[in-house]
Amino acid sequence: MAEARATIRRGGARPRQPAPVRRARGAQKRPGLIARWLGLPPLDPALVQRGVTLAVLSGAGAVAALLLWWLGVPAMLGEAAAGLTARAGFEVKRVELRGVRNMDRLTVYAIAFDQHSMAMPAVDLEQVRAQLMRYGWIADARVSRRLPDTLVVDIVERSPAAIWQHQGRLKLIDRDGVVLADVSARALPDLPLLIGANANRHAADLARLMDKAPALKPVLAGANWIGERRWDLRFQSGETLALPEGEAMAARALVKFARLDADRRLLGRGFVRFDMRDPKRFVARVGRQVPAIDGSLIEDADDAPGGLPLGGAPRQGGLERVSESI
Repeated sequence: MAEARATIRRGGARPRQPAPVRRARGAQKRPGLIARWLGLPPLDPALVQRGVTLAVLSGAGAVAALLLWWLGVPAMLGEAAAGLTARAGFEVKRVELRGVRNMDRLTVYAIAFDQHSMAMPAVDLEQVRAQLMRYGWIADARVSRRLPDTLVVDIVERSPAAIWQHQGRLKLIDRDGVVLADVSARALPDLPLLIGANANRHAADLARLMDKAPALKPVLAGANWIGERRWDLRFQSGETLALPEGEAMAARALVKFARLDADRRLLGRGFVRFDMRDPKRFVARVGRQVPAIDGSLIEDADDAPGGLPLGGAPRQGGLERVSESI
């Protein structure tokens, strides 16, 4: 029995414990509760650290750029570079204009040379174009550089189509009613005269209307925009044609009048007014404040004695009203 006893000595070797299992490098950790609940994959710590580092560096770079901008460093560098190119001969010395016929050339030169720096790279081409586009004469503009020292300005001008008279002022306008310039009453161009508030805004409508009767366009002297709703046309021979409201109705009436004038020569025969506001009737008036047969003065067509068939000649010494269903 003594042989079966084990002898225990102090300081003897302890029993070996199992070695801890080391996590392999690069092995992913188990995702947290929220990640598992959202169904997200576990994140690599190294990837997270790189993302945080990149965000910190980006923020620091943005702050540094903002500080440099606030101190004006980019502007100073740009001015220095522009000065170097200017000293090298790349400086605006000439402006070449193309397409300018009516607009004042000095205005274009003043805009082109009004720059913070005359160095070619420092000229803001878009700003020059934007300043030019403020002028009514200019429909379009293109500004370009031609090295070493020339700015090229290509301009597309609007074409004057009429004169707009309102509140005692005369203005030159194009087909779309854009105001081009002021006009002196002593030097009026040979163009139709549009009269009335906002008549210029309806210039395009009038142009389309006259396109329906091309034979009448050369003899049109002007037009009155009446009550913000319709036109009275004035012809060079002195007559006035009152058209109905509405573009379609006015176009039909004008086409009918053009046909009647071609058949019966209405213009230039002594009539003063044609009224086509009623689509079923055509009324023509002759003379105004002229002696009647009995010697009295007649001042309105409704006072006219009698009438005559359309196409007949007015009676001598009296004001006549001509009406006919159309």
